[in-house]
This record gives sequence, C-alpha cells and structure tokens, in this order.
Amino acid sequence: MLSKLAMSRVLPEASDPRTNSGKSLLGCSTFKVRDLVKSKEQQLSLNLKTLNGGKKIGNIEVSLVKMGEIENGEADQITTDVHGQKCSLVCECSSPEAISGKDNLLNTVFRNPIYKFYRFPSSDNKWICVREQMAESSMSFHIPKQLLSLYIKEDTRRIEQLKELGDLSPHWDNLRQNVLAHYEEMVSVYQESLEELEKHTGSSFKSSCSKGEKSLEFVPINLHLQRMRVHSQKLKDALYDVITIGAPAAHSQGFKNGGLRRLLSRFEAEKKNTGYQCIYYSPENTAKAKEILSSINHLQPLISSHTDLLLNSAKQHSAESLKDSLKTLSETTERFVRSFKDQLISNALLALSTARPSCANKKLTDPLSDTEDNKTDEQDNLHQITRQDSIPHLSDYDEEEWDRVWANVGKSLNCIIAMTDRLLEQGNSTRENKTECSSEDITSQQNGDWYEQLYPLIITLKDCVEEVVDRAKKSMTFVVFQELACGLPQCLQLTFRRDVVFSQALSGLTCGFIIKLHSSLHNEAFLHQLHTVGLLVQYEGLLSTYSEEVGMLEDMSIGISDLRHVAFKITEATSEDFLPLVTGRRERFMVEVKLPTKMFELLPQEIKDGKLLCVHPVFFNVGINEQQTIAERFGDTSLQESINQENVEHLEEYYRMCIEKVPSACPQLLQEQSDVKELLENLHQNTQAKKRKNVEIMWLAATICRKMNGVRFTCCKSAKDRTSMSVTLEQCQILRDEHDLHKDFFVRALDCMRSGQAQGVLNESDDPEKGCVTDNKPTSRHFYPVALLLVSSHLLVVWLILSLALLLAKYQ
Repeated sequence: MLSKLAMSRVLPEASDPRTNSGKSLLGCSTFKVRDLVKSKEQQLSLNLKTLNGGKKIGNIEVSLVKMGEIENGEADQITTDVHGQKCSLVCECSSPEAISGKDNLLNTVFRNPIYKFYRFPSSDNKWICVREQMAESSMSFHIPKQLLSLYIKEDTRRIEQLKELGDLSPHWDNLRQNVLAHYEEMVSVYQESLEELEKHTGSSFKSSCSKGEKSLEFVPINLHLQRMRVHSQKLKDALYDVITIGAPAAHSQGFKNGGLRRLLSRFEAEKKNTGYQCIYYSPENTAKAKEILSSINHLQPLISSHTDLLLNSAKQHSAESLKDSLKTLSETTERFVRSFKDQLISNALLALSTARPSCANKKLTDPLSDTEDNKTDEQDNLHQITRQDSIPHLSDYDEEEWDRVWANVGKSLNCIIAMTDRLLEQGNSTRENKTECSSEDITSQQNGDWYEQLYPLIITLKDCVEEVVDRAKKSMTFVVFQELACGLPQCLQLTFRRDVVFSQALSGLTCGFIIKLHSSLHNEAFLHQLHTVGLLVQYEGLLSTYSEEVGMLEDMSIGISDLRHVAFKITEATSEDFLPLVTGRRERFMVEVKLPTKMFELLPQEIKDGKLLCVHPVFFNVGINEQQTIAERFGDTSLQESINQENVEHLEEYYRMCIEKVPSACPQLLQEQSDVKELLENLHQNTQAKKRKNVEIMWLAATICRKMNGVRFTCCKSAKDRTSMSVTLEQCQILRDEHDLHKDFFVRALDCMRSGQAQGVLNESDDPEKGCVTDNKPTSRHFYPVALLLVSSHLLVVWLILSLALLLAKYQ
C-alpha cells in the first residue's frame, strides 16, 4: 500500500499527508525513480508515461541504485530477480494536479492524490505495469454536514408535532414535556456539531488520532480511495478500487455497554415491560407511523398545488390542460388515500382519545357490572392498554368515524372527476352548436361556468384532505410519542448513536457509489444491473471480537444494515457544482449525484428519468490480530459468526435477483453464473465452519463482489495497519489471478507495496502463500497480553527478561 497512505493516516490533522521525510512534493515535476540493477549508480533522463491514456508526466530523473541501497534512509527499495536480472520500477509521487485530468466530477469528490508506479514480471516474461493511487475524499465532511441539517429539521418538526397533539391528561402531558425537553437538548447538540464542522479547515479527512473527538464524531475515520490500475498483456487497462475507512462506530461515546446491536435488542426487551405507563407499539408499527407522517408532509402540498392547476385550467378553458391536471390530481389523491388504509391509524385514534382530559376521569369498564367487578376490570384494562391490539372500547368514541372521514376524500375526488367530464362534454357540444353570438361572449360565459362549477368541489376536497391530515398526523405522532415516552432517555440516546454511525457509513457509501459509477459509465451490463436490481456493496471487516472492538462491530453491523434504506438518484448537473445532495429523513434518505452532461447522456433512459437506485450492503468480518486469538481461545466469537451467516443469505438473495432480472442484458454475468454460484456455496460452507481466523471468507466475498460489479470496502478500527495489510495482499492476489504475476514474485511484489510505511504502520510480516511469520514484526508484537502471563509468576518474570533482551537487541 502507498507509503503516503500510511503517513496520512498517522500524522496529525495539521500535517500535510503529501510530505515524506520532511520533503515537500507539492508542485514537483521531477521525481526520483529507483531502478535496482547490479551496475554502479548512474543518472539518466527519460520520459515516463502514465497508464491513464498514455499521458506524459514529464521528464523524470531516474536514479539507478545498487541492489539493497537506500537513499536518504527511505525504505522504498525494490527487490530484484537475481536469476533473470529483472527489476521492479518504482516511482512515488504526490501531485497537486487533478486526480483524473480535467474530470471535474472526480476532482470534486477526491483530493490530494498520491501515486506509486510498479513494474513486475508476468509468467510469460512480460511486464505488468501497475499504478497505485490513493486519494482523500471530500465526502468525509460534506455528507455529515448535510445529514446534521436534516436531523435538525426532522427533530424540530417532531417537536412541533408533539406540541400540536392538543390537550392531554396530566399523565400524558408530563410524559410529553419530558420528551420535548430531551428532544430540544438533542437538537442543540446537533446544532453545535454542525457549527464545529462548518468551522473545520485543513485536511479533508479525519485522522485516527481524532477518532475520540466529540466535535468530529459524525465524520468517518481515514476515508480514502485506494485504486490500482494495471496494464498487462492479458488485460490492457484494468481498474480495481477499494474504499478504505475506519469502522463506522460511535468511538467518542465508548463501548462500555456494548454497541448498537446489543443496545437495541436490550431496549426492545425493556420497552415491552414498561407496564401501563405507555402503550407498546412494535418497531414495525413505529416505522410505519413515521412513514405515514412523511407521506402526509409530501402528498398534502402536492394535492393543493394540483387543485390550483386544475382551477387555472378551468379559467383558461383549456380542455387538454384540464385533462392533464385532473389525471395528475387523481393519481396523487389515490396515493394519499392508499397511504391511510391501515388499521394502525384507527387503533391510534382510539388510543389518543383515551389520553384526552375528558377521558381521564372516566371508567374504562362496562357500566352494567357491579362495583367489585369494576375494580378488577379496571386493573385489567389498564394492563391491556399497553398493547395496541387490545385498547379498551369507549362508549363515546365512534370507531367508524375515521372510516367515514377517510372515505370522503375519495368521494370528493369522484365528484370532481364527474363534473370535469360533464364540462368537457358540454364544451364539445357547445362548439358543435355555435349560434350567432360572438365567440368572445361564448368563451366568457364558458370560462365562468367551468371555474364556478369546479371551485366548490375543489374546496370540499381540500377540506376533507385537511381533516384527514389533522387526524392522521395526531394519531401517528401519538404512536411515535409512545416509543419516546417508554424509553427515555435511552431511546433518544440510541437514536443519536445510530445517527453518528450512519453518518460515517453514508459518507463512505457515497464515495464508493460515485467512483463505481464513474469507472463503469461505458459498461452497459453494469448500468442495466444498477437500475434493475441495485448496487452491491461489500464491506470487509477486520475487527476482533474482543474488548471494545466487540462494541465497534455491533455498531458497524447496524450502520451498514441501515444503508438498505438509502437510495441514489442521478441527475444532470446544471452548474459546476458536482457535490452530491442528501435529502429525506431517517430510514428514508436519498442521495442525488450530479453528472456532467456528457456523462449523463451515457446513462440508460430509466436512470435519466430519475429512477431511484437501491443499495444492497453485505458485511463480512474476520478478526485477524492477537486480540482475536484471545477471543477464539478464551472468549466468544458468536457475534462474528452470526453476522457472517446473516450476510451470506443477503448475498445469495442478491445473486438470485440478478439471475432473475438481468441475464438477458448482462451476458458477462450469465457467463460467470456457474463460477459465482460455486463461490457462494463455498462461502456458505466457510461461514458455517468452526475455523479460527478463516480469511478464506474475506477472499471469497471480495471475489464474488468483483464478479457481480459491486463496490469494495475494507475496514478495521482506524483503517491503518490491518486495512493496509489486507489491501496490499488483495492487490497482489489480483495481479496473480487476473494478470499472471510470476509466482516467484508474489512475495516480492507484496513486500514492494508494503515498503516505505511510516512509523506506527505494520511492515512486512506475513507470507501470504504459507501463512508463516517473518522476524521483521514490530517489537510490540513480542509483548504478549499480560492477562495470559499472570497465570504464573514465573512466566511473568521470563516474559520481562525476554522483552528486555529484545529491546536491547533492537537498539544495538
């Protein structure tokens, strides 16, 4: 992996990640390239061309250095094939130039690119030319700022809705005041976070040393693009992209009580046992209530605007315009009516009526029963009110009233349709039977008739819609209110934690979507798959199931799962601003990606028409460090196993959707169908197997993702050590499997990509072929966990002596 990548991830934010050994590389046009040969050091000048369209970088100074020499102490030497006298060519540079020439889209999303160039021999003694590239992403701060604005807007609207519930009994009103106080406090925190992000200047990514900062908790850690472009005899120009990101988790809040997966499960269990303080609604019904509230906010203004257009068409006496306006109004109103066809609203209205002051002192029992039965029945009814399917019946509440109010909207629309049809028929007959009257008199009379006859019906429709909206909004707000009242303060604390994790996950997803779309604009099969099935997004996690990383894993699994509620929409840019725009609410966000006109024209018509593109995230985790060894021997790995098994099912479901919907338009996927099916079966078996550090899961999942046109993510705690080791290993495996890298050069290529890393990043340590460990591991790896050594005081003494000896040997 890029040495600059390693440096950028360990240096403080104020440092420039594009510098190395105190030498600034900004604006340089002359780079040092080491070509390791046995001859004496020579100097020559040559023209080096990049792999991107053969564009010339410029005259580059090349230093031929003896094998094994390091200039100025920099550790970026390349090993040589002693037998064939072949060498690996490396050019490392950072450039202020654009990441992709004049491509404004990528230049907006990605910044500060750093490059390395390699040359490796293939099995047929040809050269494999590799350009490795790393870039920061502006999405690290751009997406969180937009999300914070949407969170503030949504929660402010929720506060208004709670206040608009009207008069409640003292019990419910006290609960409401408590909820409002917590909501206002959370909105204040969001506003402070947004102000801090607006003030931020400097680096466009959050370094690992800042992961605990409260002011940056919504920003992902070390979000970078890692791209490898390969030119070989087998594949002339191939691109392989991986997005690297620190685990999306609430690092600043800590993991003392676990992560979201455990906390949400515990919260749901506790909410069911809250007694009769509030009414329990399932998470599904609560989500449905939020969806209905969102539909109200979206559809009511549409109906109002469409009715105004209909009246305007009637004024103009335009038959065609009248027909179009009526059709649009009918479709919108029918959607409006369907959205309220749910028993949940009727039940919630009944529950809300019991919370009114007028019902506070009324008995919820049968008046014909005796006094003793009344006491028993009252206790039973108070217990039953905790379930939405057993709310007690009130004699003064008409349960059919909602059905009548709801049906009046459809009846009003039918009256408007009938009147419009009659007016159009009269208009046709009038034109056929013209009299001696002037045309102006006829038109004036008809205009008055059309408008005057439609206006009362339009007003009636608006009144009916307003009444439905008022009742539905209050009832659904009451349902949402129950979840808040039952779980304060845990409910809003979990919402806040989930928002933090989701913000980090969405920032990375947006980055991955844009780079995948940009690199696949000429791939018709991918574009068809995109709008037909959706985009596959595969996350590779390297977290252990030990200590605080368990909480990170629990946060990350929920954050990635929440990405299923995200949709993308591609539009044509109308200016030079290509930054994506986020809209929507929690559990229903949409990201609008803007493309230049030339790129937009390459898209299928369905995408041009604004079809929403869904996302299918899958997440596989395999712990690989020493902490995972402890967890496997003395702890619990069931969390990792359950996550992997769940996501295998999601991946298999996506594969079935692809096979059903895209084979005719995607021959490439059809050709690889048998290969992918076999890989899926192998992956399924591996997730079921009880095998320690089963890295085969990672390789299989990554291979399936690439074959199915997916986006790859690699994550660990901070996206430094384990992430860089994984990415470099994957790149060398790609060179071996896809580009016939010479088998004798696999380890050498891996060492080459991992060389020159900054202090704090792992150096060459693992033999990917044999799994053996070299002696070049960091000294910290010799300090085994003290917990294991405390078993025996003798072992502790031996450990201290050996550690001291190793330190002395190192510094001598």
